[in-house]
Amino acid sequence: MAVSRDLLGARTLSVEGRWCLHSYYSLCPYAPDGSGRILIAGVDLENGQGEVMILSPDAKVLDRFGRNDVTPSFWHTGFWQSWSPDARFVYFQSGDEMNPQVIRRELSTGIEVQVSGDLEGIPPSGEPGLSCLHGLLYAAGYGHPERLYRPELATVPFQARDKHGISSLDFKKATTSLLLSTNGILEIHPDRDRLHREDHIIRERLGPDEGLTLMTYCVRWNRQGTRCLFYFGNHCVDKRRGEPKITYVFTADRNLQDIHLALDLSFGRPGVHWAWQPDGERLIGYGPRLDVPGKIALAEVRYDGTGYRILSDHASGGHPTVSPVNDDLIVTDEGTPEGGAVLFISRQSGKEITRVALPKFVGERELPGRNANRICHHPVFSQDGSRVLCNSLPGRFAQLFEMEPPQ
Repeated sequence: MAVSRDLLGARTLSVEGRWCLHSYYSLCPYAPDGSGRILIAGVDLENGQGEVMILSPDAKVLDRFGRNDVTPSFWHTGFWQSWSPDARFVYFQSGDEMNPQVIRRELSTGIEVQVSGDLEGIPPSGEPGLSCLHGLLYAAGYGHPERLYRPELATVPFQARDKHGISSLDFKKATTSLLLSTNGILEIHPDRDRLHREDHIIRERLGPDEGLTLMTYCVRWNRQGTRCLFYFGNHCVDKRRGEPKITYVFTADRNLQDIHLALDLSFGRPGVHWAWQPDGERLIGYGPRLDVPGKIALAEVRYDGTGYRILSDHASGGHPTVSPVNDDLIVTDEGTPEGGAVLFISRQSGKEITRVALPKFVGERELPGRNANRICHHPVFSQDGSRVLCNSLPGRFAQLFEMEPPQ
């Protein structure tokens, strides 16, 4: 493991006998009460049982709960564990692929509430949760080594577009209700006529019960909890279906009103991994280079789709985010033939400031799909910007790597 000399305070965090990771780069694993506690998940590789764990600032296990068999998504995002805004509750995934459940656990009492559905992190502004059916991504082909289309894994049929979309998870009533359907988004879509034409082409070729593998997925919140973004399209659908790549990023307010198309990454326009910047107004991710068709670069755009611009030529397609205390400092990650790396980039210059090599996979090369032999680094800043936490895989057991960002 190589660490640049100007990065101070680097350390690893591990739990004996557990393959560990934090949730996702758009979810801060540090407790919002300033206690320094860190929320992670770990799995016993011998029996495939995962659990949620809370670590002390000195990496001792303070609490562990939520034991459950892991699904393929665990190797990417754990149990999507997240803190409530007051650190009173922890939310996490449970159940299985065909019966997903979300649990809210009150840490002081251990009392749990279970709600049907998926949740990729509670909003920073608190309940209710808003999320899509995460399993549809995997049914379409995401996470599979061969990107196979497996509609039998879809808890709601893809073509039942009025029955899937963005749902509200009410933990007081223990209920889940659909708020904005995939079909509802399609009908207000600026490109709906073109999408209907493509839908017809697929139906003509594959049969009357078929169509584009459209879904709504990846709800991501700004730090203020006032706006979310969500994706609409077919993401990593099996290429043998012959569908054009369809990816649109929309934004909306807390009530799923004031909806804007922020990014069009469809029909040959590349791009990936968009999330919010700390100001709650701009998004950052990898989008199309307007001067080089088919190529991507690190870019930003406002929530309403205006102000798109390239920030850096960096083109890894990694997971970028901006320091909450230094608007010039961007962190992202990338894969390399030898492993992986976390990079800090200057917004002003677009140049790399510092690179930290981290182990990313076990073996001679990175295997496809979601599995225990590879990991995504998913660098994430602490709330005060003083630390960056990453995932790493130096051997059989994945662990966390924490460092101070460059000044």
